[in-house]
Amino acid sequence: MVLMSGDINRILITGALGQIGSELTVDLQKTYGIDNVVATDIKEPKDDLKGAYEKLDVLDQDRMRQLIKEYDIDTVYHLAAILSATGEKRPDLAWNININGFCNLLTVAKERNVSKIFHPSSIAAFGPETPKINTPQETVLKPRTIYGVTKVVGELLGNYYFEKWGVDVRGARLPGVISNVAPPGGGTTDYAVEIFYDAIKHQKYTCFLKPDTKLPMIYMPDCLKAFKQLMEAPIENLKHHTDYNLGAISFDPTELVAEIKTHIPEFTITYEPDFRQKIADSWPKSIDDSAARSEWGWSRDYDLKAMVADMLKVLGERYQRGEL
Repeated sequence: MVLMSGDINRILITGALGQIGSELTVDLQKTYGIDNVVATDIKEPKDDLKGAYEKLDVLDQDRMRQLIKEYDIDTVYHLAAILSATGEKRPDLAWNININGFCNLLTVAKERNVSKIFHPSSIAAFGPETPKINTPQETVLKPRTIYGVTKVVGELLGNYYFEKWGVDVRGARLPGVISNVAPPGGGTTDYAVEIFYDAIKHQKYTCFLKPDTKLPMIYMPDCLKAFKQLMEAPIENLKHHTDYNLGAISFDPTELVAEIKTHIPEFTITYEPDFRQKIADSWPKSIDDSAARSEWGWSRDYDLKAMVADMLKVLGERYQRGEL
């Protein structure tokens, strides 16, 4: 029998086959027990996925209600979303999935007395008017992308349901997430994942951002750690709920390249900025996450050097096995 942490007992994950969801599913299974985690997505799962899996379109409220009732779910990690770069190509789809899908969950959670919801926000919630250096917790939210707009609306919706009906919605403004397991999923910070694959396979990379584009990032192990820390924090400690700034590492492509070259000296990069440059230019360079640190004990484990070394080690081993 697996001992539960806090009051988290039965977990459902939406978007479980995405970049974060695929790793979060395994991580939560290890923490809370494989039988206490239900993964859902609109796609067919891979053969190696362990534990319960159900197909779920977050726009189907009846199906969502059925699964939450059937599995007696008390905690939901809501990761199903259209990301920044993809959202700019299909703003109608981004709004539908990111907002209407979340509203469906909030409605069902209120009906079924779901104890906790994790709904990630993003640095995309900020805009050109937001201070770029050490972006404060309380600041201007005037995003210029539909993804950012949906994240601001999501923060407000989550807070509304908490204040009005007591639905315990929690969330953090994620920086770019760097993973050595799942491929990137259509975000503006994807270069910081793609670059490792190309460095290992081709010793060269063409970057879609300018060399001096500094952005906040986080390594996946730290990201998963933050999710669980926030969800397990006593509610009386939380002065915020859905909008915690989350900081870890900030770097630009030149700094990342320099660190990669300490491992792969022959690696080269060229720059061909595209439409994602404008998106990146509207985002912060570094984040003040003092509220997360003081209210639920957040701290990173990986700096740039440690992240690069681990990424190259893991991906290098996968390449040698013919998995990349």
